Amino acid sequence: MSQPLFRAPRFAPKAGQPFYQELTKRVNAHFTSNNISPKGNMRLYVKTGFFITAFLASYLSLVIAAPTFEVAWMLWLAMGLLTAAIGFNIMHDGAHGSFSKYDWLNEMAGHTVNFLGASILMWKTKHNTVHHTFTNIEGVDDDIDAGALLRMAPSQERLGIHRFQHIYFSALYAFLYIQWVVYTDYKKYFLGKVGNVPIPKLTRAQHIGFWGWKALHLGLFVGFPILKLGFLPWLGGFMLMGMVAGFVLAFVFQLAHVVTEASFASHSHEKALETEEEWAIHQITTTANFATKSKFLTWFLGGLNFQVEHHLFPRISHIHYPDLAKIVKETCSEFNVSYTEFKTFASAVKSHVAHLRLMGQMA
Repeated sequence: MSQPLFRAPRFAPKAGQPFYQELTKRVNAHFTSNNISPKGNMRLYVKTGFFITAFLASYLSLVIAAPTFEVAWMLWLAMGLLTAAIGFNIMHDGAHGSFSKYDWLNEMAGHTVNFLGASILMWKTKHNTVHHTFTNIEGVDDDIDAGALLRMAPSQERLGIHRFQHIYFSALYAFLYIQWVVYTDYKKYFLGKVGNVPIPKLTRAQHIGFWGWKALHLGLFVGFPILKLGFLPWLGGFMLMGMVAGFVLAFVFQLAHVVTEASFASHSHEKALETEEEWAIHQITTTANFATKSKFLTWFLGGLNFQVEHHLFPRISHIHYPDLAKIVKETCSEFNVSYTEFKTFASAVKSHVAHLRLMGQMA
């Protein structure tokens, strides 16, 4: 039997979005009055050079010098952290078209994720199209569908093991990157959809690109290191790199949406979500900022601790989020829209753990 056509959740029509219209006008005025581009600037490009140079230096030191594991593990660890940093700062902006005013440069930045083993084609549908449009809507947003071992939304089925998910969740997060590279990309490719949302039909060039990048990654990060280092040293190092990258990537994105203060909704073919709520207000109520005063976290995380501003204006580079936050907060206050911000990283973690504990106990 054929699957029913996907029906997207519906928000208030464009004419009924006074909050977002006013907010957009103020943000546009900020860039116009200061005569600056909303895209990336030299600060972003210097950071890009640093992260890419550091990653390549770590990789080449590993496969050319072939050090003993007492030294090699530090290089694998560095590559794990740098994988996350490149994803946060370079790929993420590139995939959203905010890295540069030039499309070709955005494509290059976005394709760094291909070099690291994942597919930019699958990512754009999963993240840009699905997650950013239908944030925290269970049945659509693939980011809150973590499989049977984690219950993140109230409408998801509760299993007995979920009583302990606030204890074991970090171990699962560590496998995000490895699972992404070796399994979920292929699952999306062969099923032709992300969750319930169809992926646009791929061109021949995109099919070739998908398999070509996967083959390159296997050669650079599996085949060649095994030849140089041996199977067991490679396996231990690759797992370390992947688990570090996965843990950091998963943790940062979950702190932005899977917390007690964030709202959730449910959508299905039988019960389609239709609401008069503005899309922008939905984004704010399902999203949280954290540790926005930390200059290091803002730098390393590519501004993703300003997740509210990113969800409202994904085509604006993260370099500008601290300035946009002032505008967003002021507008939210005037329109009586709740704006969630955790002052510290630790308080965001506490809320995330509390949410997982609640989801594990609540029917």
